[in-house]
Amino acid sequence: MTIGFLGAGKMAEGILAAIDDKGAVVMAEKVAERRAELARAYGVDMTDDVAAVARRASLIFLAVRPQDVDAVAAAVKPLLTARQTLVSIVAGKTLAKLKAAFGAKVNLIRVMPNLALRANAGMCAITASAKTPAAKIKAVEKILGGAGATVVLKEKDFDAVTALSGSGPAYFAYMEEAMVEGGVRLGLKPDVARLLAEQTMFGTAKFLRESGMALRPFIEGVCTKGGTTAAGMAELDVPAFKQIVAATLAAAARRSRELA
Repeated sequence: MTIGFLGAGKMAEGILAAIDDKGAVVMAEKVAERRAELARAYGVDMTDDVAAVARRASLIFLAVRPQDVDAVAAAVKPLLTARQTLVSIVAGKTLAKLKAAFGAKVNLIRVMPNLALRANAGMCAITASAKTPAAKIKAVEKILGGAGATVVLKEKDFDAVTALSGSGPAYFAYMEEAMVEGGVRLGLKPDVARLLAEQTMFGTAKFLRESGMALRPFIEGVCTKGGTTAAGMAELDVPAFKQIVAATLAAAARRSRELA
């Protein structure tokens, strides 16, 4: 199976890195320097012609900017067939919009990835048009699973996904920033405070994922009665904190619906 990419930005590179057979990949990128960079790094076949990708690839990742979708669609739509699958990682482009742009022949899959894809630890939500064969969805799950975790959902859930995992990396980084600043106020050097905060967040997420432990028992287990964690949680565990988080997600989901 030849895998194609229309666009070769950082998110596309994150997916590319997870593909075992780089020799089966062809990527279209208009910037010559970027083409040369990826050809050197991965040994993939690069071109500046999106039509060449449409002619050769059976599974095609659409990874361009939202404002470039119409131009790309105009170039490749006449070439797409019912044997091909177009996988869009473009923000705000619903399956209905993709069908209008690329036609009804091609199978359509929409993916909402997040930035952690670039670190081989992404979270990708997947949805597909009704006509897309299950085998095609499984193939995309396998590829994206090599770059993190995947979940198949209904498209109606994508605004919530965008708010939680799509925008989530910024919220985690903001929390880390607050922890670093707090550590500095306690006398730590900034680089030491960042290391402590970052590794703590990473390790906690890794443990929770691998153990499957419920969140509340974990929190209670760390909060020894009368201990340091309990003293800190007394400041953090207030209704306002969770209200702020819920409002943050609601605002992001609302904006996602507006952009769609």
